[in-house]
Amino acid sequence: MHVIGGTASTDLAEKISRELGNAPFAVPFTKRFPDGELYLRVGGRFDGEDVVIVQSTRSDQDLLELLLLQDAVREGGALRTFIVIPYFGYARQDRRFFPGEPVSARALARHVELDADALVMVDLHSPQTLSHFSKPVYEASGIPAIARLLRERPVDYLISPDKGGVERVRRLGEILQLPWFALEKKRIDSEHVELRLPAQAPAELAGKHIAILDDVISTGGTIVEAAKLLHRNDVGAITAACTHGLFLRDAFERIKAVTNEIYATDTLQNGAEKVSVAPDVAQILVHNIGAT
Repeated sequence: MHVIGGTASTDLAEKISRELGNAPFAVPFTKRFPDGELYLRVGGRFDGEDVVIVQSTRSDQDLLELLLLQDAVREGGALRTFIVIPYFGYARQDRRFFPGEPVSARALARHVELDADALVMVDLHSPQTLSHFSKPVYEASGIPAIARLLRERPVDYLISPDKGGVERVRRLGEILQLPWFALEKKRIDSEHVELRLPAQAPAELAGKHIAILDDVISTGGTIVEAAKLLHRNDVGAITAACTHGLFLRDAFERIKAVTNEIYATDTLQNGAEKVSVAPDVAQILVHNIGAT
């Protein structure tokens, strides 16, 4: 088995190769032609071998590189090709909200699975996205990775910034054996929200270490407002943790200003302290898919 790391996920791909018994690991040679088109070349051949391609699709360029990698690996004689997409871009448009819109998650699913025998994603925005694939697709969770990190921290409570993350924070609470609750959120626009403590929140939060958990941090607006609300209740320390850290524009700096720690998994490259999902992805590749 070989592991190929796309430019968006090189570090994670190398970790996955180590988890797979130090499987041969490589990165493609890439360059841009004068007209802006991407040139890509994968060294060696893979006759009769399984190949794992690891590439997040945060940008259009990342997606194009993934499609070219898939074709190059097939041309190289791969027996089976397994695609790991740690962060699946366009997944948040998983339904049509207005007439004339595409279902972006479905459109991308159709294309990335064309040259794939099976796929692995990490913490999709909606479980509905899985229904858009016709090939075998598996979803790894970022929760065990975050649990491995927070287990070493003196956290008192886990918080979801909204009710949509209840299942996520409940699962983390079960792993760490910590109490949890979800804030009540009212969205004002794409960057602004109003938050308040629920009726069942602990009466005394003063001096406590709180970890706020979310699947994706984009603009950081929800995390910042959650941290401000907790500060008004005199908590002792605040940790922000997520699976996918997009941290758009100045989001990282704004969150850093109101929290003590920022953690993210390594599905995306950013400035947060990382914990790796490589063991969780490798387990699926071996036990669920049978990569050899």
